[in-house]
Amino acid sequence: MSESLPERMSTGIAGLDEILSGGLVPERSYMVRGQAGSGKTILSLHFLQQGVHEGETSLFINLEEDARDLKANAAALGFDTDAIDFLDLSPSADVFTEDQSYEVFAPEEVESEPLTDRIVEGVTEVDPDRVVVDPLTQLRFLLSDDYQFRKQVVGFMRFLKDQDTTVVFTVQDTDSLPTDDLEFITDGTIRLGTEEYGKRIDVPKFRGSSTLSGDHAYRVTDDGMEVYPALQPGTRNGEFDFGQISSGIDEVDDLLHGGIERGTVTIVSGPTGVGKTTLSTQFMKQAAERGERSVIYLFEENRGTFLTRSRAVGIPVDEMLKRGTLQVVEVEALERSPQEFARMVREEVEERDAELVMIDGIAGYRLTLRGEGGMLIHQMHALGRYLKNAGATGVFIDETRNITGDFEATVENISYLADNILFLRHLEVQGEMRKAIGVLKKRTSDFERTIREFRITEDGVRVGEPMTGLRGILSGTPEVVDGATEWGERDGESEAR
Repeated sequence: MSESLPERMSTGIAGLDEILSGGLVPERSYMVRGQAGSGKTILSLHFLQQGVHEGETSLFINLEEDARDLKANAAALGFDTDAIDFLDLSPSADVFTEDQSYEVFAPEEVESEPLTDRIVEGVTEVDPDRVVVDPLTQLRFLLSDDYQFRKQVVGFMRFLKDQDTTVVFTVQDTDSLPTDDLEFITDGTIRLGTEEYGKRIDVPKFRGSSTLSGDHAYRVTDDGMEVYPALQPGTRNGEFDFGQISSGIDEVDDLLHGGIERGTVTIVSGPTGVGKTTLSTQFMKQAAERGERSVIYLFEENRGTFLTRSRAVGIPVDEMLKRGTLQVVEVEALERSPQEFARMVREEVEERDAELVMIDGIAGYRLTLRGEGGMLIHQMHALGRYLKNAGATGVFIDETRNITGDFEATVENISYLADNILFLRHLEVQGEMRKAIGVLKKRTSDFERTIREFRITEDGVRVGEPMTGLRGILSGTPEVVDGATEWGERDGESEAR
């Protein structure tokens, strides 16, 4: 029988609890480290506020920031500071002034101050379940040398743990004040970092249990701190319906030998303006008719444009939105991390039962990585695996570079991630621009290997018979086969796009 995990104490931040496999282990000490402004105090306040919610006693020992300023800043973020006890040990003005002139005490004089007595008295009086010390490194300035500092810190932590408290202490990373030597007194370390591509959080040390691996992110908002764990593909639980999803267009379904399978990932590729989004939305339209929910994430156009264009080609997006079978989300990529976007997807799939998820498009999604080279394939792979293991169907739109010319399946070299690849092409035939559609890949079944004409009209998507009268189609400039009749005569329908 496997050993059960120790009881956990919530940090008050759901994403951080997820990384910590449920939270902190009670009656242990934890270090939160990071540079100035990284959010150490905010994380600590979440921890204490959660204790208040659970009927526990919370104590904040502030060694640097004035308690009045600290409470004011905390209240502005929505924390109930009246429910948290504060032991204010921050330096007051009269400690450093006398007769209107400044005088800095020698370390020996500071040590003689009854700081220890005040801590013991304050902790004993409150008898807290949770304690925050912010920042612990302030003690280094009050003691004569590093040895005295380490000695006092060890004694301080032992005293707090002997009171059956769970301790979170913060330290500020600076070049002049290294904090690596404090690792030895902690049961766990939470590290906050600000990089050029966003804020990152990790847990390099955590005694007694494993933590969630990966590159995690966080954001400081008007409501405090939000943490976004790296997306974990998970495992496929239970049996899913792997039936086919129709596009509602007979000829497209013929190309796919019935449609795309549930729980697969499809890439729809092609150059700008060829109709990738409109074609992909056909699958959502059919899903809505079955009462299934879909969500579309727009990275490269605004919501209003998408809705207007969909209405123009007969897709009943307004009815779908009203019935709740469609959600259209406009995503500003540079304001989101890939971890934050992953949480959005998880909420739609796990909490709102979305069965189809479309990302429009991959190039816009890449901007969430903010310059992290080589991460696109890793992130797309995790997202695709997550959707498949959750039983959801993914449709990813990839815009190729060339309007015509050399054929490329995908720009981002992610074709191996897809179960299905549908491609669209612009063609120049006898001086006229036309479009074509074909299937390049289908893992779960055979598929039609012909290429058909593709058009978007006022009445929706129209797909013609196989274009057997042309050769060199994938080059973008096909030629009419000798002896073939005039190719592709129109049926009089007007183009909508």
